[in-house]
Amino acid sequence: MFDRRLIHNFDWFLLILSMLLCAVGEIAIYSAVSADAAAHYHGLYTRQLLWYAVGLVVMISFFIFNYKLLDQHALLIYIGFVLLLVCVLFLGKSVGGSKRWLSLGIFNFQPSETAKIAVIIMLARQYSKQARFNGLTLLDLIVPAIIVLVPFVLIIKQPDLGTALVIAIIAVSMTIFCKIEIRSLLVLIVLGAVAFPLAWHFVLKDYQRQRVLTFLEPNQDVLGAGYHILQSKIAIGSGMLAGKGYLKGTQKSLSFLPEQHTDFIFSVIAEEWGFVGSCCIILLLFMFLFWGLNIAHGCKDPFGIFLAVGIVAMLFWEIVINIGMVMGLAPVVGMPLPFISYGGSSVLTVMICVGLLLNIRMRRFMFE
Repeated sequence: MFDRRLIHNFDWFLLILSMLLCAVGEIAIYSAVSADAAAHYHGLYTRQLLWYAVGLVVMISFFIFNYKLLDQHALLIYIGFVLLLVCVLFLGKSVGGSKRWLSLGIFNFQPSETAKIAVIIMLARQYSKQARFNGLTLLDLIVPAIIVLVPFVLIIKQPDLGTALVIAIIAVSMTIFCKIEIRSLLVLIVLGAVAFPLAWHFVLKDYQRQRVLTFLEPNQDVLGAGYHILQSKIAIGSGMLAGKGYLKGTQKSLSFLPEQHTDFIFSVIAEEWGFVGSCCIILLLFMFLFWGLNIAHGCKDPFGIFLAVGIVAMLFWEIVINIGMVMGLAPVVGMPLPFISYGGSSVLTVMICVGLLLNIRMRRFMFE
């Protein structure tokens, strides 16, 4: 029998805010691709609109069932995505020297994007059963570390440093929220300090190290590794207070901006909409994050709380890294701006997140 309380607890504000952000994304992508001379880019805004429509269906499918089913089947979901990441290494489509996509005929699917949600679900299941007043010990962190390490290594092998780092940062955020013993935290900080130089020399590839060095000193190679950051900063600065006007960005029109419909979409917005428009977009994004934390605060179910916190942490760090990257405040990594950047896998991942937050909000009465 259908419970009318589900409708009563439906979060219309979150839904409207999500649709508004999708509309902003479609408008920005149209501007970003309209100036490109290549004909195949012109249809991307239409394709993105189709992805938003598919994402809407996916979002609905993720709030119609009880999210507690994810707790029961978390391990199965996690193993399924690990297997998909393994398939990418052997059967993945190579683009620009990276194997990140599985070709499914009419479209390409990037498992590493949705694998972030699988890790969040698995960690939420683990921490909802482990949380204690005194905090987690190093022994308690062994299983969560394995949960994160397996997809982290598989994604690094693609290579996709940006997504791998986001998974690691999500795990750190959820672990800190769960609380760690002070002594265990100090040990982890020391281990991290020791691991950093080892990762620099033995894990990062040459081009990844170059990106970090370019971030520290972009002017050392203005026509090479530093080109992306410098052109992005020029576009953002030229927008000034009110922007040049919609479809009037010169950095975009002359194709000086790299990846202007994906990773550097915020630079297009800043050039055309200016400081005021950029702040409005950031405000909308952080309103969404705040509302997600409000959903976590109102939930009485430990699994639901950790699930909501993990989702907010993922979107928060993606927003911060993307905007920081285009402003020269973070190294350049492949990181889409949630809701706004072009990309089917990114859209589906974000809409799954929206569906899960709506799901948690709708069913909070079940645990009161």
